[in-house]
Amino acid sequence: MVDWYNELSVLGKVYLWIAVVATVLLVVQIILLLFSSFGGDIDADGDGDIDVDGDSGVSIFTLKSITAFFAVGCWAGLLTCSLTSESLQWVSILVAIAAGGLAMATVTLIIRAMLKLQCNGIVDFSKLAGRTAVVYVSIPPARSGRGKITITTQGKYMEVDAVTEDGERIACDQVVEITSVENECAVVTKSIQTTVAQNGTATTE
Repeated sequence: MVDWYNELSVLGKVYLWIAVVATVLLVVQIILLLFSSFGGDIDADGDGDIDVDGDSGVSIFTLKSITAFFAVGCWAGLLTCSLTSESLQWVSILVAIAAGGLAMATVTLIIRAMLKLQCNGIVDFSKLAGRTAVVYVSIPPARSGRGKITITTQGKYMEVDAVTEDGERIACDQVVEITSVENECAVVTKSIQTTVAQNGTATTE
């Protein structure tokens, strides 16, 4: 193993270390995601400050998808790097980007499917007022646009559109209080100043 590592090029060693770290983070994310799917109150989405949303409202740039990009991309890059000559090492970069992009898209589609399944069923939105939730897609200030919050309520994990009357944008992972609900869109305010250390979903009865 030591000889194999020593024979790696500098690029190969970079791939290896990034791949190992990203894989560990990805495994932790999967465990937390499975936990939340079975009724827990932890969701492992990260600080998707880049709000590039798909048609289901799920941000493409989440901690899960970015971690998958580096994990899969760097393992693919390392493999390609090991199989090509030194003059063709640049090919591994293209392979890593392609494989990482595919992994990112796959993770995003899986999250969309899970959220869609978990949100099925009738939810009484009037009961959300006064509850707390966690921002999933940052919310623009002064009702200038919509963001997303995640919450577990009435036995269901769900994602809800949200607006705020606050004068500042509410960042991802911020805990907020739902003041009212208008046409299945939550009106929220930043009631807790600290950001969630471990990304989670607020749980209500």
